[in-house]
Amino acid sequence: MGKPKISEEELEEEQKVGKKDQEILGQTAALAAAEARECADELFVPPLNFAMVDDGVFRSGFPDTSNFGFLKALKLRSIIYLCPEPYPEANEEFLKSNGIRLFQFGIDGCKEPFVNIPEDTILEALKVVLDVQNHPLLIHCKRGKHRTGCVVGCLRKLQRWCLTSVFDEYQHFAAAKARISDQRFMELFDISSLKHLSTSYTGLKKSSVA
Repeated sequence: MGKPKISEEELEEEQKVGKKDQEILGQTAALAAAEARECADELFVPPLNFAMVDDGVFRSGFPDTSNFGFLKALKLRSIIYLCPEPYPEANEEFLKSNGIRLFQFGIDGCKEPFVNIPEDTILEALKVVLDVQNHPLLIHCKRGKHRTGCVVGCLRKLQRWCLTSVFDEYQHFAAAKARISDQRFMELFDISSLKHLSTSYTGLKKSSVA
């Protein structure tokens, strides 16, 4: 038997249906692509060397624009910035739009044997860390290794960590770039002037690594 003949009207109708199906598929694909872009925009990318130090205290390398979504999710109140260079405009705008306060303690990023870690600057940075009104808080320098490592290491001494554990944590982040001068600084750092400030920081009450 031969196939039934299709009239011109039926052919036109089928063509219209086919075009409509293509339009629907095109719209669906466009919506899917838009949703994919939206999901990509919402991806949480942590900064280099990011880690939690304690409740409400974090550490990392220098955050860039790809990390802003992640930092926003932390609901930060403060950022401690340990480099002397001016904060980038994009980062300043991010802080402003999210009500985040910037504390800058400029420490030069010198290499051994010319490393000079200013004890007074580390003390002032730790005072900010110990004030729970500044939490949640992020401490960062350029790579999150040396300057950040020294601040966190001195905080660990306040938390009564033994030096072996302090150095292990420092070396975990500094890796092959670990400096004897940084570890010597942490070993000799005098925490006595900060002990009167530590009572409000609950992290010091519960942390002790023997």
